[in-house]
Amino acid sequence: MRLIFAMVFLLSVFPPAFSQTPEIPETDRIRLAEAFRLGEELGDKVWPKWSQAPFGVLLVTAEHEFLVRHLHPTSDFTLIGYDSLLKSNIYFRKRTQPTSFLATFPAVGGISTIVVGQAENTQAKTSTPWVVTLLHEHFHQLQESQPNTFADINALNLSRGDQTGMWMLNFPFPYETPEMKQQFTLLARALVEALQSKSKTDFSKKLQTYLRTRADLKQMLNADDYKYMSFQLWKEGTARYTEYKIAIEASKRFNPGKEFRALKDFTSFDVVATDVMNGIINELTTLKIEGYKRVAFYPIGAGEALLLDRVKPKWQQRYFVEKFDLEKYFR
Repeated sequence: MRLIFAMVFLLSVFPPAFSQTPEIPETDRIRLAEAFRLGEELGDKVWPKWSQAPFGVLLVTAEHEFLVRHLHPTSDFTLIGYDSLLKSNIYFRKRTQPTSFLATFPAVGGISTIVVGQAENTQAKTSTPWVVTLLHEHFHQLQESQPNTFADINALNLSRGDQTGMWMLNFPFPYETPEMKQQFTLLARALVEALQSKSKTDFSKKLQTYLRTRADLKQMLNADDYKYMSFQLWKEGTARYTEYKIAIEASKRFNPGKEFRALKDFTSFDVVATDVMNGIINELTTLKIEGYKRVAFYPIGAGEALLLDRVKPKWQQRYFVEKFDLEKYFR
């Protein structure tokens, strides 16, 4: 009997770990709240009606995954409760995704969901770049929330029987042919020169050089290869551009929250904006298509969007109407 009472006492003082409900780590709550607030305050200034896109996030930690602001949680999640800081019910389940993830796909209930690890475990590494990268992924949610988006993607006829969507990553683009290596090097060089042009006269000259180099590349590609490149420039390149735009807007118009500023790895948004731009230029300067493969389309597409800001300031109005080819916006 004494043994039973002793066990009851110990369990009451030291409850078993499995009886405890997990919680989002406080640092991650602050980061998520800042990302949501940034999207709410500045999103529509970067992209029209961006604030209307869903912003569901699956935060991946070492042991658990936490579902935040998701419209339709599935039955494998357990409700923790309402979080007033995140303005959302919070759900959890055991971890199923890599802790380094930074991606957007229909991960929960067939709904476009940002699946993201904690900043330290991702390529973002620290809080402010992580918040900006989360807005990159949120832009994908804006893309995918447009009417007929998936039907229009299917109409490209690039899947070649793949029903999983992996063709977007694995499409057999001719990255390693000598002609592609040379032409992409020329393209990236011409793009950097156009981006770095200061005077109107020099910019106009360098822009035309870039567009001619791009037209030469188009002539070297078959129809499907060009459609795939154009799709990636439109999709991923513009998302990289959006990172820069949201960071530069935040540096001018956004007051970081007190708790976010107090994080030990906090950096200002102007520093992050500079880092994103420098990253785009550096990737273009060192671009080798055979090594970068699909990732090469990120800085090229971002660079094209930045050029469009200078020559066609209202190009974003065409983005969701005339999809999948940035080149047509230069016309």
